[in-house]
Amino acid sequence: MTEHAPIHVIGGGLAGSEAAWQIVQAGIPVVLHEMRPVRGTDAHQTDKFAELVCSNSFRSDDHEYNAVGLLHEEMRRCGSLILSAGDRHKVPAGGALAVDRDGFADAVTDALRSHPLVTVERGEVAGLPPAEWDNVVVATGPLTSPALAQGILDLTGEAQLSFFDAIAPIVYLESIDLSKAWFQSRYDKVGPGGTGKDYINCAMDKEQYEAFIQALRTGEKTDFKEWEKNTPYFEGCLPIEVMAERGVDTLRYGPMKPVGLTNPHTGKRPYAVVQLRQDNALGTLYNLVGFQTKLKYAEQARVFRMIPGLENAEFARLGGLHRNTFLNSPRLLDGTLRLKARPALRFAGQITGCEGYVESASVGLMAGRFAAAERLGKAPSLPPPTTALGALLHHITGGADAETFQPMNVNFGLFPPVDARGPNGKELHGKDRKLAYSRRALADLDAWLGRAPAAAAE
Repeated sequence: MTEHAPIHVIGGGLAGSEAAWQIVQAGIPVVLHEMRPVRGTDAHQTDKFAELVCSNSFRSDDHEYNAVGLLHEEMRRCGSLILSAGDRHKVPAGGALAVDRDGFADAVTDALRSHPLVTVERGEVAGLPPAEWDNVVVATGPLTSPALAQGILDLTGEAQLSFFDAIAPIVYLESIDLSKAWFQSRYDKVGPGGTGKDYINCAMDKEQYEAFIQALRTGEKTDFKEWEKNTPYFEGCLPIEVMAERGVDTLRYGPMKPVGLTNPHTGKRPYAVVQLRQDNALGTLYNLVGFQTKLKYAEQARVFRMIPGLENAEFARLGGLHRNTFLNSPRLLDGTLRLKARPALRFAGQITGCEGYVESASVGLMAGRFAAAERLGKAPSLPPPTTALGALLHHITGGADAETFQPMNVNFGLFPPVDARGPNGKELHGKDRKLAYSRRALADLDAWLGRAPAAAAE
């Protein structure tokens, strides 16, 4: 039996699951609160922990030249439950780490439910946690319940916590016409578990593309409720029809860019392309990459069947729009993610203003470690700012401008500059500079974790 009082974690998403896991690895019991299925959300379909409600991609897994791939590697070295489950349930996705969403969620759920130090309590925490909970991680994510969100607003004096996020549709592989579509990754890049032919590509010529853009612009959209009308979109996950309204070529330079692809049916590069990424381990489901939408369901089926190869597409899930919630963390949180107005509450995940599955889980990882250290009577040890973990933490807890704060993905622009020069004494640029950032980050992370440098390749 442990002698420590439990830490309460509110929310069983990516961040909450990771926070709970890190806490129990320190020998501290956790009460994990998840309101599903007692109270559902506008986006979740199950009561599983770490359910992925939008894309199934954790993005690039390249830890040398990509900041999110570096974050993957740092989390692996920290014993991340989310990355462990992701690695076990990966599906082909070029240079990205994408997962079978059901297998992934099952793995996280099973790990937490079977752990002797984890107690799961189903039901909504309606409002702020009771005062007797002296160590709490709030990881309620983009779908924080209205009662808890209002409690946070009242406590912090903030005016608004929300913006809109959108979900992309999923189609059945068997309904895709592969006499028109083809398998290929951009530039034939081979990634984790991939072959270089990990995406299904649907080509459009100029006439087809322009007709499609017009259909997106004129299609019937989901109406906002009165209380939602002043809620902004998050720029990193705009509905595709909103992008279409910004200019006829916006999508050709965004999710429909044709670069790195050749249509084998014609031998030419397409004018525009729609890519679909494998969504489950069986390879029976594919999601439309970048096609988050607020079109009404009937309109989605009509408009997306205009895409060559998807004329007879059958949808396993249609797209949708949901309200997202985040704090102005640079103003409201301290350096260990505690709420300045009530330090017993520590926040993690998307509600802190990080954007992306892996970023959300990484903040959960840090919050869990900080909460466990506090319970053990120790001062939380912050990851070095030269690491992806530390750079992201610094950004959301003070590095960003509170007046213009918006959710942010991890990127090398958040890292302290690296003094990197080549053999000729000239400053490194491009890929060489990114590699220097990554090598410095992993060396500093290993020192923070107390690992010998030789362990870096394990």
